[in-house]
This record gives sequence, C-alpha cells and structure tokens, in this order.
Amino acid sequence: MIIGVPQEVKNNEFRVGLTPGNVSGLCKQGHSVLVQRGAGEQIGLSDESYQDAGATLINSAAEVFHKAEMIVKVKEPQAQECAMLHEDQILFTYLHLAPDPKQTRALMDSGATCIAYETVTSIQGALPLLAPMSEVAGRMSIQAAASHLEKTNGGLGVLMAGVPGVSPAKIVILGAGVVGRNALQMAVGMGADICIFDRDIDRLRQIDLLYGNRVRTFYSDSLLIEQEVAEADVVIGAVLLPGAAAPQLVTRDMVKKMKVGAVVVDVAIDQGGCFETSKPTTHADPTFVLEGVVHYCVANMPGAVARTSTFALTNATYPFVEALANRGALKALSIDHHLRNGLNVHKGVLTSRPVAQAQKLDFMLAEEFFAA
Repeated sequence: MIIGVPQEVKNNEFRVGLTPGNVSGLCKQGHSVLVQRGAGEQIGLSDESYQDAGATLINSAAEVFHKAEMIVKVKEPQAQECAMLHEDQILFTYLHLAPDPKQTRALMDSGATCIAYETVTSIQGALPLLAPMSEVAGRMSIQAAASHLEKTNGGLGVLMAGVPGVSPAKIVILGAGVVGRNALQMAVGMGADICIFDRDIDRLRQIDLLYGNRVRTFYSDSLLIEQEVAEADVVIGAVLLPGAAAPQLVTRDMVKKMKVGAVVVDVAIDQGGCFETSKPTTHADPTFVLEGVVHYCVANMPGAVARTSTFALTNATYPFVEALANRGALKALSIDHHLRNGLNVHKGVLTSRPVAQAQKLDFMLAEEFFAA
C-alpha cells in the first residue's frame, strides 16, 4: 500500500502522523511511504531521518494526497485537505465530527473511508488512540491553569500551591476519565485544593483509595457543580461522551457567578466543549475573557508538546496503521470490530450514530455495510 504523511496545517500543530521508526517498519513489509518535506522538522524528525528509514520525500501536500492510498494524519483535515481526499482512499486521523457539520459533509462528499482515532476501541472498552493525547492534555491543563492564574496573564493572581499561611488554589475537575485523572495527578502534585466530579462511582472510589482526604470526590449533580464552580479558582472541563458532542455542564449563568480572574480550561473543546461560554482558541491566541473569567479553549493542546505527543500517539496508532496497510481497509475493518468502531464515514455515508444524532443526519452502522 502507498501511505501518505502530509505536514499538519492546523495553527501551531507540529505533530506528525508517523515517526521514522514507523516508516521503517512499514517499508520492511513492502509498503511505500510518502512523507511531505518538513513534516517532522519542527520536532527534530528531519527529512533525512525519514529518507534513511525508506520514505520518499514529497514536496507538496497535494501530491501526497493525490498519490497515497491511505493518509495518516494527527488532527482533523482542514477544508483544503478535505478537498484533496478522493474516493477509495483511507483517512486515518482524529476527526471529532460531532460539533463540525462542515467537516462531516466534506468527508462524505469525498467518498473516502474515514476512520477516527477517537472512536477506535479496545477489548476493555477503552479508547486506546484517544488515551495518549488525553493523558497529555490532562497534565497540560493544570500547567495552563497555573500560568493563566497569574495576574500578568489576566488571572486572579493566585499561586496554585499557595504558601505557608496562604491557601492554595481551589480546582474543580469535571470528569474522572483519562483527562480528569491526569489533571488530578498534576494538581495533587502541586498541592492544590481539589474536588472532582463523575457519574462513575467506581472511579470515584478508586480516586478516594489512591488520594484519600487530599481530594474531595462528588457524584455529578448539577446543584453541587454550580456550588463548587462558583467558589473555584480553576475549573477543568474533562467530560467525554465517545464520538458525541460534549455535554455543557457549566452554563453562562454559572460562569457569571465565578470569581473575576478565575480560569476555565475546556479540554473537551474538540467535541464542542462543556462550558456554554467556550469557543475554540489556538496556541497563537489561547485565551479570551468572558464574564470576567479567563477561558483557555485550545483545540489541540498536545500540539504544544509536539515531540512527546507524536511518540505517545504513534505508539498507539501504529499497530492499526500496520493492519490497514497489510489487509486493506475492508478486510481490516471486517475482522476487527474495535477498529470498525473507528469508522465514521464510508463512501459518502455517515456510519457514526453519535455524530448522526448530534447533527440530525441519516446514518448506516458499519456492521450493515459488512453484512451486505
């Protein structure tokens, strides 16, 4: 198979879909890999390292998209990339379609087979290709919050850890999934005053066993969330419904009641965000202030630590890339229902129920295609 790796074009996105090590593995199995020049240069993965691994260097994204049978990316394709996709091509990347009708329509119009990292599942029912970036984003969310709490960055002027005689920052974490637990780990390490919400009692029990009275755990209840958010210095939005739009747990009225200079970090912004006041931002312009509250809503947070993120992501995605290359899309999807759960669009048809529900579109389950 001919596999293409274009350079990412999203704002300040320096991750890359395959490492030289991945390229070497694919080439040794007889596949051809086309890598756009400069795709990994910003994170120390030189064109020469890709060439030495067996890749063919390509000057433009247009040529990569034209020649490749499978495109392996990191972030959702931008409009100009969607326009270059073609029928019978495989796209394997993050998609986050639920809050993005334009991208959904563009992918359907392309005729390509589009598989989303974020909905591929594991035998344990987890999301193995989302987890590495959720770990990174969860840890980064506390770094971002600590930075933007500083008065010079528009915040309240609170030190996350406090000092002897002065209280630490109060942090509310909404969601105890991978993002929430990683945010929690960092916040505990910094000595913050933390509470975390979730609807999974077993997760809350695990957190209680691990951290004891250093963390307060709450079952997600709208009244309790409102009370805790009003008193918080920082609120981390870490709620995920796989493939679906994130639930908006914090309303504009709740944000109005927060302290002036408090910080919200909406890690769920890729799926629409869990704050009513959220809108996507970029690393170039990461925050905005609304109702006196600093909003950090960067849609590709792990891109800021792009080298770490690239290796963490490709460690997880490479076995699936290998399976798609060795077997072809239809066979790989037919024999692996976990990979099949990642199929969002196939030959112009939407195959994701959560996306269809979010956008009120018709859909056909992937199983129906293979049954036919």
